[in-house]
Amino acid sequence: MALRNHSTITEFILIGLSDDPHIEALLFVLFLGIYLLTMRENLMILLIIRADSHLHTPMYFFLRNLSFVDLCFSCVTLPKLLEDLLSEEKTISVEGCLAQVFFVFLTAGNETCLLSVMAYDHYAAICHLLLYGQVMSNQLCVRLVLISWGLASLDAVIIVLLAINLDFCEAQTIYHYTCELPSLLPLSCSDVSIYIDILICSILLHGLGTFLPIFFSYTRIVSTILGISSTTGRSKAFSTCSSHLIAVILFFGSGMLRYLMPPSGSSLDLLFSIQYSVITPMLNPLIYSLKNNEVKTAVKRTLRKYRQYFMV
Repeated sequence: MALRNHSTITEFILIGLSDDPHIEALLFVLFLGIYLLTMRENLMILLIIRADSHLHTPMYFFLRNLSFVDLCFSCVTLPKLLEDLLSEEKTISVEGCLAQVFFVFLTAGNETCLLSVMAYDHYAAICHLLLYGQVMSNQLCVRLVLISWGLASLDAVIIVLLAINLDFCEAQTIYHYTCELPSLLPLSCSDVSIYIDILICSILLHGLGTFLPIFFSYTRIVSTILGISSTTGRSKAFSTCSSHLIAVILFFGSGMLRYLMPPSGSSLDLLFSIQYSVITPMLNPLIYSLKNNEVKTAVKRTLRKYRQYFMV
C-alpha cells in the first residue's frame, strides 16, 4: 500500500496500557496467558470438530469457522501488544498500522457475519426441525461462510483505501495499544469529517445488517421454544441458544460502543477494545464447550481415541 507523498511521518508511537515497567511485566504475563489460552482452546475446537464425525453438522461447521476467525483475530492484536510490553520504543510503521486496521476490520467483520449466520442456523434447527437437513445443506453452509469472508473483505478494503488517503503531518502518538481507526483519525491533518461519516455508516450498515437477522431469528426462536411442551426439549433449546447469545452480547456490545463512541483516549476505550478483540476470542470456545454436552462428549471420545492410539 503506497501512502501519499505529503505524509511527513513514517511511524506512530503506541502509548500502550502502561508506562510502569513493573506493571508492564505483570501485563505481559497476563496477556501471554490469554494468548496461549486463546490459541489452545480454539485449536482444540478445530481439532475436536474435525476428528469427531458426530460433530459434522452445520452448527459445528460454523463453530469451527468461528474458532478459526478467533485465532486470526488474536494474532492481529496480541503479538504486537506483547512485543510492546517488553519494548521501550513502542512504535509501528504507518504501513504496519494501516495493515493492522485492515485485519481488525477483516476479522471483526467476519465474526459479526458468522454470529449472524449461526443465529439463522439455530432458527432453522429449532423452528424448522423436520426440514433442517434440506434448509441447511452443505452447499448453503459453505456459501454462507464465503459470503461472510467476502463482505468482511469488502468492508476492510473500503476502510483502508480511505485511510490511505489521510495525511499525517506532526501528531504521531496513538493513545491506544493497537491501531484502530477511531484512534488513528484524530492524528490526521486532513479534514476527517467525511471519513468519520463513512466509518459510522459502515459500522451501522455492517453492524445492524448482521445484528437484525440475529434479533429476528431469536424472536422466532423464543416464540417456538415457549410452545414446546417437553421440559427437556425446552431446556436443551435454551441451553444451545444461550451460548450463542452470550457470544453475541459480548462481541457486539463492546465492538459497537468502541467504534460509535467518540475516541477519548481514556481507559474506557482500552476496555472496550480489549473486550471485543482479546477477551471474546478467548471466551468463545469456553462458552460453547462448557454449555454444550455434545462438545464435552466429543472431547472425551477424542481423548480416549488418542490415548488408545498412543498406548498401542
